[in-house]
Amino acid sequence: MNRSLVIATVVALAAAGWILSGQIGRDDRPARADMAAEPVAPAPREVRVRRVEPRPWQRQIIAHGRTEATRSVKIRAETGGRIVRIGADKGQKVKTGALIAEIDAADRPAQLAEARALLRQREMEYEAARSLSRKGFRAETQLAASAAELDAARSRIARIETDIARTRIGAPFEGALDTRAVELGDYVKEGDDVATVVDLDPVLVVGSVTEREIGALAVGAPATAALVTGEKLEGRIRYVASVADTATRTFRFEVEIPNPDHAVRHGVTSQIRLPLSETMAHFVAPSALTLDDEGRMGVKIVTAESRVRFMPVEFLADTPEGIWIGGLDGAVTVIAVGQGYVRDGERVRPVAESVERAS
Repeated sequence: MNRSLVIATVVALAAAGWILSGQIGRDDRPARADMAAEPVAPAPREVRVRRVEPRPWQRQIIAHGRTEATRSVKIRAETGGRIVRIGADKGQKVKTGALIAEIDAADRPAQLAEARALLRQREMEYEAARSLSRKGFRAETQLAASAAELDAARSRIARIETDIARTRIGAPFEGALDTRAVELGDYVKEGDDVATVVDLDPVLVVGSVTEREIGALAVGAPATAALVTGEKLEGRIRYVASVADTATRTFRFEVEIPNPDHAVRHGVTSQIRLPLSETMAHFVAPSALTLDDEGRMGVKIVTAESRVRFMPVEFLADTPEGIWIGGLDGAVTVIAVGQGYVRDGERVRPVAESVERAS
């Protein structure tokens, strides 16, 4: 009986082994084949995007400069003497011809009276000489000498009158008395500085542009200036240099701006904007810019097939709110966040930036 039990047990185990070996072999090999044939694909990366439409953008040249007076004249004494009168103080507005300072006439009026008396004498002598010459009692040379003495007397009067007129120093044009170098009682000689008068209406804003930019400027074109003091002014270009500065290779230009109340002063730093032609451009955040493997600047966009595409762009202008770029056609979906983690051609899952913020 023990033998029969052993034989039955062996037969049962063999049958069970055969069944199990067939089951495992049939199910396991196809399963491994299926796993090798169909690998699991990674999920597309999520990126935040923004739809950007082209907008009109005014091309412009931005230059740095300063304000200048239209005219600045240093007045010098044309005769000598002591200052006996002051007509205007520093910083004061003056009209054309307004008195700035007056020099003592001293003995000039007496010299003028003497010269006029001598003139009358010379006139009488000349008339007598001419009468005698007509009658043949005086030579032509004597008449010529008398005429020369008469002319000399007249010239002396003109010189004295001019010298007296120069004792009164007036403003050459309407403007502001910027400096005054003399005080009451000072003695001045011919050529000494007396005052400086500046013309601030209109005021000029001057700057320089490069060789590449000079061709875009034209006399009469509009311009705006933002002063460091906060004022924003509008005017027109009145002058563009034809010759470059030898040291900087830049060209000077001047913008004329009305300044009737003299509120804008000479020498204030300013930023000048010179508008040019209008074109279509895109406005994006600075963080949207990236570089490709060749070092080109551009943005990454998402195509209609949800794939990344690098687009080279041209930098146009920078503002506190963002930057203007060119080189894109029509409306584009720009990757605003996550562009550094995706490659050109990669499939992504775009999420609108407005939706992301709303959540």
